[in-house]
Amino acid sequence: MNSDTEWSIQDLAKAAGTTSRTLRHYGQLGLLPPSRIGANGYRFYDQDSLVRLQRILLLRELGLGLPVIAEVLAGEQDTAAALRTHLELLRHEQDRIRRQIDSVTNTLHKTERGEQLMAAEVFDGFDHTRYKDEVIERWGKDAYERSDRWWRSLSEADKNLHFQAHLDIAADYGRAHAAGLAPDSDEVQAIVARHYEWVGGGSQSRPSFEHFTGLGEMYVADPRFAANYDVHGEGTAEFVRDAMKAYAEANLR
Repeated sequence: MNSDTEWSIQDLAKAAGTTSRTLRHYGQLGLLPPSRIGANGYRFYDQDSLVRLQRILLLRELGLGLPVIAEVLAGEQDTAAALRTHLELLRHEQDRIRRQIDSVTNTLHKTERGEQLMAAEVFDGFDHTRYKDEVIERWGKDAYERSDRWWRSLSEADKNLHFQAHLDIAADYGRAHAAGLAPDSDEVQAIVARHYEWVGGGSQSRPSFEHFTGLGEMYVADPRFAANYDVHGEGTAEFVRDAMKAYAEANLR
């Protein structure tokens, strides 16, 4: 491969496992401008573009929003130094994922044996601040800061109780889905009411229609969150989304 090698937008999208539309969006935001535009209007990308796109995708996987990624890339002068920094972040992420795998394995084994779960074990490797930029991008800085203040005010015992409450809610959704109950049935809507209170947490204002339904859509669209529900049976995340939407239609309009 020589320095003159370049890729069309379609080829680059295919290689990166994304879409041409996404790359055009990154270009419009100034994140990934094409290295040149042909006389026919086609976009082409060089090797520097490949490295920049790798950085964008890696930062996205770490949960950063596009505005934050733009700031990170704008402040970088030394590509090699940036990649070394990111490699270190990935190693930390690898360790966190290893801890999550151990945690989920332990939870599975204890569940199969009917043993008591401990919240500290169940949530080893999980960190709510990991999604800070994503929460701010979706719902605003004030929403994140209110939630973060509330979370930091809790004792370890209260945090464990909060985690356990979500485990119970997710398990109840799974049982309802397995039993063939409708998302808008009274039994399921009672679970959603508990879920709604749980999502509200210590917020000064309850989640809006858009917030609650948007959260339900995220449970399906984002595999990180879908896994919390689909562990109780395939399709549970979609069931939860539909139940949340039904609750919102009935109570949050």
